[in-house]
Amino acid sequence: MEAVETASRSTSRSLRRVGILYDERMCRHHTPDDEPHPENPNRIRAIWNKLQSAGISQRCEVLSAKEAEDKYILSVHGKSHVDLIRNISSQQYNSRRNRIASNLNSIYLNEGSSEAAYLAAGSVIEVAKRVAKGELDSAFAIVRPPGHHAEHDEAMGFCLYNNVAIATNFLLNEKELGINKILIVDWDVHHGNGTQKTFWKDPRVLFFSVHRHEFGNFYPSNDDGDYTMIGEGPGAGYNINVPWENGRCGDADYLAVWDHILIPVAKQFNPDMILISAGFDAAVGDPLGGCRVTPYGYAMLLRKLMDFARGKIVLALEGGYNLTSISNSALACMEVLLDEKTVTGSTEAYPFESTWRVIRAVRQELKAFWSVLADELPTKLISQKAPIPKILISSCDSEAEDVEELLQGVIRPLSTLRVDEDRRESASVSWRSDLSNIDIWYATFGSNMWKPRFLCYIEGGQVDGMQKLCSGSMDKRPPKEILWKIFPHRLFFGRESTRTWGLGGVAFLHPESKNKDIVHMCLYRITLEQFNDVLHQENISSYDMSSPLFDLTSLDCVKEKGSINLEAVKKGWYHNVVYLGMERDIPILTMTCDLSDIENFKSGKVPLHAPSEDYANTLVKGLVEGGQLSEEEAVSYIKEAATKPL
Repeated sequence: MEAVETASRSTSRSLRRVGILYDERMCRHHTPDDEPHPENPNRIRAIWNKLQSAGISQRCEVLSAKEAEDKYILSVHGKSHVDLIRNISSQQYNSRRNRIASNLNSIYLNEGSSEAAYLAAGSVIEVAKRVAKGELDSAFAIVRPPGHHAEHDEAMGFCLYNNVAIATNFLLNEKELGINKILIVDWDVHHGNGTQKTFWKDPRVLFFSVHRHEFGNFYPSNDDGDYTMIGEGPGAGYNINVPWENGRCGDADYLAVWDHILIPVAKQFNPDMILISAGFDAAVGDPLGGCRVTPYGYAMLLRKLMDFARGKIVLALEGGYNLTSISNSALACMEVLLDEKTVTGSTEAYPFESTWRVIRAVRQELKAFWSVLADELPTKLISQKAPIPKILISSCDSEAEDVEELLQGVIRPLSTLRVDEDRRESASVSWRSDLSNIDIWYATFGSNMWKPRFLCYIEGGQVDGMQKLCSGSMDKRPPKEILWKIFPHRLFFGRESTRTWGLGGVAFLHPESKNKDIVHMCLYRITLEQFNDVLHQENISSYDMSSPLFDLTSLDCVKEKGSINLEAVKKGWYHNVVYLGMERDIPILTMTCDLSDIENFKSGKVPLHAPSEDYANTLVKGLVEGGQLSEEEAVSYIKEAATKPL
């Protein structure tokens, strides 16, 4: 599929006025003890240094950062949240700052956090105002902390204030600017949940997000990013999500989405201005994203948007954690904004089959709101597809491929743009290869006792009663053997509801054994690699699977201690791996809660709760089809476990 374009429309066209904003003060936001973290000050330093060395800053108007005023931030965030972020760096919070951060989702805070958050929000306002007034044609705000995850009353996902949402409301509320319709394009690899919620009912803002979703298993690990989330009331149809089912999506996948969803809708919407949540964590080599968009790909995505709103575009940095990738990607985008340099290349690979499936689903969902999406895509077009690579990226995995190998399969030539990637074997591929040769017995006591349900964690999919699809394991081979055993542990049911089964408790195993207790367990012989993927899915984890959750050292440790808690998924319900002995010299492992959770169940802090009918029926099917109990006996077994006090 050929996609050759140039970033220069006309040699007679005057040079564009492009702004760029960087302020070292935003680097004062860092982890409290300078411990390593993917969202660190070097991200914006690397971009700034790259643009300077390439002479970009000399061809732009360099703008000064300004702190945002509270009145503008309050258009997006609640007063309690603004008060917290304003004061969090003050001395009065010194003793509480780390505790507050630990109660938030993927947030750290230090003495520089307040200033950086206000500068990031204010900087995006400043560049947006200058572009709206016509003083600049376009601009790039190199800011941190990022913003698109930040919600009305909550900082999360490295984000304190929602920079793009704040700037969007500023533009719409300053009537003299004449900006009445804004297109927000969020190409960060994670869903922009905070931005979506801000404009959920607002038809003045068309919010478009393309992101890894994997049926809700990729951060922020919920259903907000599903394609069925289209807005509400007057905003219905103005929220467009394109949720990838798998990792490794690259230029061909993103360009297909642009050509068959975003560009047609943008023409119909006809925005006055475009703001881009420009995360570069879908770039090749990113340690969190696991996708493989090249600088050429980003350049083409931006080039296609330059035809709208008279090129009035503001880019605001969001994610991106490979310093080389984000720098090269930012440089490619700046060259497009400047309209000075020819960008050539070709996309020889086709989109994945899953990409076409998602595109068709999005078009079907939104065709009632956008007439340009009503027609079916030609069969000849969607038949041009690439197979999913043998080694896939699981829900938060990543890789750093040898780029020469990548370019042969995705892009050739890159011409004026290059990706300078480390030539190293992917860490994720390395551990997976090692653990794929180690067998364990995974002992199941809940819905996984029914084989079709368990295979959802291996092959992907869902069974009757489940409200969510599973992404599956990278290694989709079925279990080598299945057997049943009885263990002296207590089965019980707790919590009020789950995302997978809805209302009702789910099964837990008391981690300590007692001879008077009996639990039926179905054992699946799988690899230790597959066990890691099941752990990841069971705990709905945002953990970066570039390293395993449970490795050979962990296996030795659990044999010695009897059980170990996995710190990386400590917020999950099944973070305690328990060793149940050996079967034919192969270790038997299960996963459940830990003893502190048992105390919470006993005290009522976490409720005990009988299972829903769908969930209970799945357990019954497992026990009956496994030949362990009759249907009547299975129902009685589950009822006793659900009603007997801990």
